[in-house]
Amino acid sequence: MTSETACEFCAIVTGRLHAEILFEDESTVAFLDNTAVMEGHTLVIPKVHATDIWAISEDDAAAVMRTAHRMAALLDGVFTPDGMTLFQANRPAGWQDVFHLHVHLVPRRESDHLHRPWHAERAHPAALSRTRRRVLRQTGDDARV
Repeated sequence: MTSETACEFCAIVTGRLHAEILFEDESTVAFLDNTAVMEGHTLVIPKVHATDIWAISEDDAAAVMRTAHRMAALLDGVFTPDGMTLFQANRPAGWQDVFHLHVHLVPRRESDHLHRPWHAERAHPAALSRTRRRVLRQTGDDARV
């Protein structure tokens, strides 16, 4: 059994599994999340099976973001939320639990029950500089290091 045949999102793409589809084009599908945390919680997926951000082509990733942008506008018009949370998780340590790339769009209210998963604190400038050099060394862009 390939990952595509075992993948519930691929089953939605092929019509083997029902979903409340809101939008579909040649590259993507947007549908209501069946484990919605808020009314209107929508998922956007590529039609091609891509496990995560490292497995998807740039073109398919761009198509997913175009559809996410379109769906955010639609959800804003329908629900007039106070805000919108978009997130995309990769691998178990990144909180991914369905291994087909997907973007969550969650309409938000100021008084809803959802909370930030972390508390951000300002990073030390020297640490940011070290990280930047490390990343740019990987690209071979030594002139910018």
